[in-house]
Amino acid sequence: MINVIIHGCNGKMGQTILGLLKEDKEITVAAGVDAFDEGKNPFPVFPNISACDVKADVVIDFSVAPAVDGLLTYCAKEHVACVLCTTGLSPEQLQKVEEASKETAILKSANMSLGINMLMKLLKDATAILEPAGFDIEIVEKHHKLKLDAPSGTAIALGDSINEALNGEYEYVYDRSGRREQRPKKEIGFSAVRGGTIVGDHDVIFAGADEVITFSHRAYSKAVFAKGAIQAAKFLKGQPAGLYDMSDVIG
Repeated sequence: MINVIIHGCNGKMGQTILGLLKEDKEITVAAGVDAFDEGKNPFPVFPNISACDVKADVVIDFSVAPAVDGLLTYCAKEHVACVLCTTGLSPEQLQKVEEASKETAILKSANMSLGINMLMKLLKDATAILEPAGFDIEIVEKHHKLKLDAPSGTAIALGDSINEALNGEYEYVYDRSGRREQRPKKEIGFSAVRGGTIVGDHDVIFAGADEVITFSHRAYSKAVFAKGAIQAAKFLKGQPAGLYDMSDVIG
């Protein structure tokens, strides 16, 4: 049995994870961490990770960036593995992630969805075939109207997967409104749509002469990210110190 701490247990993602874990026979929730708690959870909840005195194998984190520093200090000190899902980390925090990974296993990914991470793997193979054949590459992402950043971190991660297969030779373009010229060959264009309650849509378009190939991923609920985080926690138990991502989980 894997004992986990849910860091941010009363947030939307924390509650989604808890709902899924009710049916999981491999993981038990040892404790939760959340600044706001009404005592409704069937496990102890601490206001911050430094106050937690419950032993666990893995922490699953869906919290906020200011809480990540204390989390990394705790995981490194206690040698507890961590599935780090909080986004918007500063360069200093990303450096701290690197340092903490020398003491314990940390998995950090731009997107926890198993489908998105499988797509990243497939895109590398597709790029190796289609780019030499002259296909142009565009990425279109759609999210709910409350999302603050654009393009999404997932869209950038998809572009990075493609560019990795191209030896980093392609430039990212986010706005073409200020130029009047033909599309250069070595660029990947990003378009962002914001509206309604769209959870997350991503299309990677390979446009060639007389044919178009589109790789698409649709997230219909936040549960896809929770499922990925749970799979990551199962993967991390017993792993040596180091920095991992979802590509390690899907193999």
